Amino acid sequence: MGDLSGAFRHISSDEIDPDADWSLPGWLYTDPEYFSVEMERVIRPSWQIVCHESDIADAGEYRTLDYLNESVIAIRGDDGVIRAFTNVCRHRAMRLVEGPAGCARKLVCPYHAWTFEPDGRLSGVPMKSDYPALKLEDNGLVPVAVEIWRGFVFVRLVDAGFPSVAEMMAPFEEEVEPYRFEDMRRIGDVRLRERQVNWKNVGDNYSDNLHIPVAHDGLTRIFGKSYEISDHGWVDRMKGDLVEKPSANFWERFYQTHLPEVPHLPQHSQRRWLYYKLWPNMAFDIYADQIDFMQWLPLTPTTSLLREMCFALPDERREMKLVRYANWRINRVVNAEDTWLIERIQQGMASNSYGAGPIGKSEVCLRSFARKIRAITPEARLHKAPPAGWSKK
Repeated sequence: MGDLSGAFRHISSDEIDPDADWSLPGWLYTDPEYFSVEMERVIRPSWQIVCHESDIADAGEYRTLDYLNESVIAIRGDDGVIRAFTNVCRHRAMRLVEGPAGCARKLVCPYHAWTFEPDGRLSGVPMKSDYPALKLEDNGLVPVAVEIWRGFVFVRLVDAGFPSVAEMMAPFEEEVEPYRFEDMRRIGDVRLRERQVNWKNVGDNYSDNLHIPVAHDGLTRIFGKSYEISDHGWVDRMKGDLVEKPSANFWERFYQTHLPEVPHLPQHSQRRWLYYKLWPNMAFDIYADQIDFMQWLPLTPTTSLLREMCFALPDERREMKLVRYANWRINRVVNAEDTWLIERIQQGMASNSYGAGPIGKSEVCLRSFARKIRAITPEARLHKAPPAGWSKK
């Protein structure tokens, strides 16, 4: 697969996108052939979050991420460096480790006991003389690219020219810096939730502003008219500021009333809920009390896995612990509302009656995402699916 970054050089704005006023068509959310193309051109070359550096603080500690029929291990070496490898023994393709996390000074294959160092080197083979063609130096673990941005560990399976996480988030460094991401620690286990939706539907909904006053009564109560979105190329930014008027809902009112001052944050961030959606399937939800990351990993054309973790700075104040619980109660309702919406949107995408829908000028984040998808795969401009086999021509 070649460098895809050139696909965007001539499609940087609505003015030169002939399909700017149309959403992505429904067949892109259900079609197996398109799904296969999209995985190779969009997901495989994109950065995916694994964990925070503090989750693998000591030598031998590792975290895994499974997607696209790959399992990736991010592990800290004896030299303190975090590296990533495919979770595959070079002998008979056995998985070396199971589960989302662990610690191992050496990675020993449970099938034939081939042994790999945390830096990926193959260091031990039982009956080594039985393999006349074997060279240890040529059979280390297959490396996967790693990027660490503000304490978070990302991996990428292949390089197709997409920007780094740091490049994507560069416009927001000044806004993000006071939150001290690097000093945060995980405050809950990873949450995995399967949803009966195409992965794009999750992201489309995340960046959609028009449904907030229609479908999210709670967010409307606490944000008033302050919710806004903006497109910044590879990142969508959304924000809402808590209103002073107490909500009629207990947990919303509790959060509004008892959210304590956070000394390291500027005044305008004290009562702000800030959201960043990174290309193509990751997001950070940033609050004064904590941050969450979420990614929506494609499973099939019509199913996805939501993967989430929460992080915060150490804070033993009782009111901080209580407002974090209130935050969870508020967003549990929001998540349930969004699940109901996107699953029914997915059902509608399967209807033969739906081609592509008109898209408003205010829907800047949806326009930006659709523009990139169409640049990568021109067939995405078609309102109806082309004949089977189109991707092989």
